[in-house]
Amino acid sequence: LRIESQLQSLLKKYNKEANRDKNNTMVFRLQPLADIHFNTDYAGFGMRTANRSTLYGLFAIAIFLLLLGCINFINLTTAQASQRAKEIGIRKTIGSSKKQLIIQFLSETFFVTCIATIVSVLITPLLLRIFADFMPRGLHFELWHQPYVIFFLILITITVSFLSGLYPALILAGFKPVSVLKNQSLASPGQTRNAWVRKTLTISQFVIAQFFIIGTFIVSKQIHYSLNMDMGFRKDAILNFEMPRDTSRSHHAQLMDEISAIPEVQMASMGFLPPAIEGAAFTNIKYDDAKKESKINVQIRWGDTNYIKVYQIKLLAGRNVHANDSTQELLINETYAKALGFQRAEDALNKVLTMGNGKKSPVVGVMNDFHEQSLHGLIGPIVFEYNKRADIFHILLKPETEEATTWPSAIGKITKAFKNIYPETDFTYSFFDDTVARFYTSEQQTSGLLKWATALAILISCLGLLGLVIYTTNVRTKEIGIRKVFGASVANIITILSKDFVKLVILAFLIASPVAWWAANKWMENFAYRTSLSWWIFAIAGALMILISLITLSMRIIKAAMANPVKSLRTE
Repeated sequence: LRIESQLQSLLKKYNKEANRDKNNTMVFRLQPLADIHFNTDYAGFGMRTANRSTLYGLFAIAIFLLLLGCINFINLTTAQASQRAKEIGIRKTIGSSKKQLIIQFLSETFFVTCIATIVSVLITPLLLRIFADFMPRGLHFELWHQPYVIFFLILITITVSFLSGLYPALILAGFKPVSVLKNQSLASPGQTRNAWVRKTLTISQFVIAQFFIIGTFIVSKQIHYSLNMDMGFRKDAILNFEMPRDTSRSHHAQLMDEISAIPEVQMASMGFLPPAIEGAAFTNIKYDDAKKESKINVQIRWGDTNYIKVYQIKLLAGRNVHANDSTQELLINETYAKALGFQRAEDALNKVLTMGNGKKSPVVGVMNDFHEQSLHGLIGPIVFEYNKRADIFHILLKPETEEATTWPSAIGKITKAFKNIYPETDFTYSFFDDTVARFYTSEQQTSGLLKWATALAILISCLGLLGLVIYTTNVRTKEIGIRKVFGASVANIITILSKDFVKLVILAFLIASPVAWWAANKWMENFAYRTSLSWWIFAIAGALMILISLITLSMRIIKAAMANPVKSLRTE
């Protein structure tokens, strides 16, 4: 605060006009170092920033996947309990206590978790290479130089072992020796209650999987909406490149003439930033009318007379700027016209605005609103000024041919023309539609990671469902045999066994849908312009999960339904 106060004192001393009234203010603020990484206010100035909400979302995804793994381990372990029932009965008969058995099963779980942790450490470098596009440059995994990672791995190993191993250990250690040795453990009332626990865990798995599926659809739909929405200007077939610093205007004009003469170039313009860019370029503009003085921070663009034509920005009223060295004509957008108090676009024509440098310029046209930044924010006031100063060239290429040779040929010729004038400067260019697409890099990366997370969630959930199916078919082996003896067909048995599991998936869908709808609404609050949450997204997600579940069920139920009833009844 003391340094900020001293900066204000210096400002007041050397610029007495800086804060003369409420419409003319300037304040210095120091930015904390810890704020730089997450503050997106200065994203357009070459600084890499991270989205805090995205990181929290990825952390939540990791927690959910870990939780799915724990639930899955519980389901599969308890489903296979019958295979260890006699072992437990014999151990108890020869004197093992329940506490000793619990410690044994927890130790087994801990051993499995340790192996999983070691495998994860070994494959992490490979995963970092696979997901290199999602990672910041310079990120390395050096375990022995990162003690906090080692501490985290130890902590997560112990936690996962306890969460996933405690319940199965309690169940297995709770078997009564007499019952398990008589092969009655799976039919006891306690085991029936345990089956409901397994069903609850399975529902939880599918709730998470359904949530991921719905979330993936919604994020993809919003990205598609953002990239394909009419932003008020042309995006495709436009090439941009910056001019070298401190170059003469005569060289700019010479380069413009050479580029305009290239057959594959439809039109060329030189000026300032393209219509939409990450970051901002503001100026203070004042409008004096008979009633009041209006001074607003406005986004500024400038260029020659072809700028509006290249980007095909529509005019609601008036005309395009004319080449005039004595008067800098202005175009304003509809939002700015309304901010100045004009309800009709025509009313803003011929009004005089005072630019930040004090020069008075007339408004000769009103542009249709276009998005100067991403769809995250509302359209703000914009002014376009005629100015021959060339910072960036804007090249509209002719349509690409079927042979796809037009654009490469044009780029080669533009490069040659540029190097002829600036031989010591590297020629770098970008396509404008790629610039717009980069507005949504974070969302596209989130969508990609969500797809991976969704696939993993579905796989783990299906494994958990398979464990429940194995348990159920083992318990109902005698029932299946009796039904077949009394004439039930394979199709009837499959229907009977599948019905209960499909109900679990439907119940999970009913739970996940409102949660996903709420979460999607919260996420889409980051966009001023957003797509609708269509009902078909939820319908497709539910149908897809049911289909995947039926495929998983068929892997075990068909085998159980086709088994020889005589063999199953003899076993019982």
